Amino acid sequence: MTSRISMPLPEPWLGDLYESEPENGAQPSIRPKNSLQQKKDRRAKMLMLYGLLICLGLFLGYWIIQYLINNSAIVDVFWAASVAVVGVFFVCYTPGDLSRRWLLGIMVAVWAARLSFYLFLRWKGHEEDARYTDLKEKWGESAQLRMLRFYQMQGLGAYLFSLPILVAGYNPNPIGFLDYVGVAIWLTSLIGETVADRQLAKFKSNPDNRGEVCKVGLWKYSRHPNYFFEWLHWCAYVPMSLMVPWGWLTVIAPIAMYIFLNRVTGIPLTEKQAVKSRGEKYREYQRTTNAFFPWFPTTES
Repeated sequence: MTSRISMPLPEPWLGDLYESEPENGAQPSIRPKNSLQQKKDRRAKMLMLYGLLICLGLFLGYWIIQYLINNSAIVDVFWAASVAVVGVFFVCYTPGDLSRRWLLGIMVAVWAARLSFYLFLRWKGHEEDARYTDLKEKWGESAQLRMLRFYQMQGLGAYLFSLPILVAGYNPNPIGFLDYVGVAIWLTSLIGETVADRQLAKFKSNPDNRGEVCKVGLWKYSRHPNYFFEWLHWCAYVPMSLMVPWGWLTVIAPIAMYIFLNRVTGIPLTEKQAVKSRGEKYREYQRTTNAFFPWFPTTES
C-alpha cells in the first residue's frame, strides 16, 4: 500500500509553481514548474513597477490641484500620505508573514495620518510657502512646467521611501525580537515628534513669544527635535527587514533622510529664516544647542 506524503499547501499566489494534484492516490510530484526564486523576483519587480506608477500618477494629480488652487505647498501635505498609500499597497501583495504585514501597514498609515494632518493644519488658511513662491519667480514663464518636474521628483522620493515597507513585507519569519525593536523605535519617534510639534505650536501661540526662540521641552536639547524624530521613524523598518536577503539595504532610508534634513531643504532653509527673523537670539541658540541629535545645551564662556 502506497503511503501519501503530507505536504503543506503553497500560498495561493504560488499555486501555479507546482505540478497538478495526482490522481488515484499516487505519489504527488513536488518538482517546480519554474524556479520559485525566479517567481518571487518577478513578483517583486512587478510590485516595484506598480508602486512607481502609483506614485508618479498621484503626484501628477497633485500638480493639477496646485495649479488650480495656485498653491504649490500642497505637496508637503500629500507627500507622507503617498508613502503610506504605496506602502499599504506593498504589504497587501507581498508574501511575507501576514501579522508583520498588518503591523507594517498600521505603522506607516498612522505615521502618515499624523504628519499629513499636522501639515494640513499648517497649510490651511496660509499664503503659499516662500520656498515655492521664490521658485516660481526664479523659473518665470516656465514655472508650471518645471513645477511638474519638481512634483514628479517628489513622487520618486516618496516611492523610494516606501521601498523599506516592501522589503520588510517579504520577511517570512514569525514576528520576533527584531520586530519588537522596530516597533519600539517607531513608537518613540511618533511620540517624540508629536510632543515636539505641540510644544512649538504652544510656544508660537503665545503673543509674548513673538520674535523669541523656542527653548522649552525637547527644544532645549535640540534645535530641531521634530526633524530628529522624523529621521528616527525611518530607522524603525531596518530591524524588521534584517531577516530578508538584502534587507540591510533599508538602512539607506534613514541615511537619505538624514542627508535630506541636514544638508538639503530641512535645517539649512529653516535656520536661514530663523536667523533672519530672530537675529542674535537665534545665533546664540546655535552656539549652545545641538542642531539635530538631542543633547544637553552648553553654556557660552
